[in-house]
Amino acid sequence: MTGFPWAAFAVNLAVAAGTAGAVMLLTFAVARAKGVHRLVDIAWGAAFAAVALAGYGMSAGHGDDGRRLLVTGATVLWGLRLSAHIARRGRGHGEDPRYDRLLARAPGSRDAYALRMVYLLQAALVWLISLPVQVAQYVPVPLGASAVAGGLLWAAGFACESLGDHQLARFKADPANRGRVMDRGLWSWTRHPNYFGDFLVWWGLFLLACGNGQTAALAVVSPLVMSLLLTYGSGKRLLENQLSDRPGYAAYRARTSGFVPLPPRRHPQPEDPRP
Repeated sequence: MTGFPWAAFAVNLAVAAGTAGAVMLLTFAVARAKGVHRLVDIAWGAAFAAVALAGYGMSAGHGDDGRRLLVTGATVLWGLRLSAHIARRGRGHGEDPRYDRLLARAPGSRDAYALRMVYLLQAALVWLISLPVQVAQYVPVPLGASAVAGGLLWAAGFACESLGDHQLARFKADPANRGRVMDRGLWSWTRHPNYFGDFLVWWGLFLLACGNGQTAALAVVSPLVMSLLLTYGSGKRLLENQLSDRPGYAAYRARTSGFVPLPPRRHPQPEDPRP
């Protein structure tokens, strides 16, 4: 690919891996001291922000300045908002049951198992999923139509994710809603507005990395992996399994789109038996 600084980008890949690993190792040390591994969820967004900032510094003099600034700002804003939201949501709570169940299966040291299966695995995922951010910072092509489309897609996803999280937080803060299913606002159009927003964010960042066909081919693994995680991995599928026994959830699921926002389905009324 003419003009793409492959040697500098290869160094950036190593720096990004080290940055993601450092964030997760620091989080592991704090979580181990506190005895609460749910802190790794807070570190997820922050690790992407750290990788983006490291890449912005490393790519100076290589990529297009406008593209570098746009993709870095978008990633940092998304990552820090997500970390702040998860930190607020978990304040005052103990360990997440997911990590209790996972670490109960540890074949030996729980700490060593947590380090391997949670922290280092998430560091590797941050490195892999951040590929569009890393690639975009080295693309020398000025911003064009694909970048504009990517920015708009990212903005739509960021708004959907942020609003969905805000609506759910307000719903849960009302004691009258304890045990009830959230089916208002965006949640009446999709059962997972936050996950759908995340989906749009990463496809938007992918478009920012599309300087040409080769950069697109290099970066596309990220939104594909994120899409699979959100729909079949630790996102939508896992959450719905946890909610399946909640009163009213079956009816909510029947009338509400599983992922892409759509108008709520209206069930036909029973036929009038009178002649």
